[in-house]
Amino acid sequence: MSRYTSPGGYGVIGPEHVAELSGLEIFARMHDGRLPAPPIAKLLDMTMSDYEHGRVAFVSTPHGELYNPLGTVHGGYTAALLDSCMGCAVHSTLKAGQAYTTVELTVNYVRALTEATGEVRAEGKIISLGRQIATAEGRLTDASGKLLAHGTTTCIIFSARSAQGASQ
Repeated sequence: MSRYTSPGGYGVIGPEHVAELSGLEIFARMHDGRLPAPPIAKLLDMTMSDYEHGRVAFVSTPHGELYNPLGTVHGGYTAALLDSCMGCAVHSTLKAGQAYTTVELTVNYVRALTEATGEVRAEGKIISLGRQIATAEGRLTDASGKLLAHGTTTCIIFSARSAQGASQ
């Protein structure tokens, strides 16, 4: 159903990549197809449009299968796009061997989304980066730049090695 196909397919990257590659190196390899895009990108029809240290943007087009019973796009779609761009803004700053996870997400909905909204852009930027805690902000806009939603996140940064041990 998705109009976008990642050149590297979809999947979860292996722990060896997290151990050996910085966040920016991971994004570069996803972008050129040497690593798969995350499965959520297929589900949300979301494409990374650009990235740099401390900033990541995605584009996506809402469609009717995302509607709530009232005929607008479910707020979870907006939240997922903002969580992705803000979390990836944090990820773009990480060194090889570091991982992160969201500990807080705040979303402010400004306008309803429908199929008529067309392509949207979710852009996340670092606000503050510490050794263990990072914060980022995100904006979701339509093709004309009109603000649809905005948010903030707090992420915890940790050793990827400790995360692997916790999941086993």
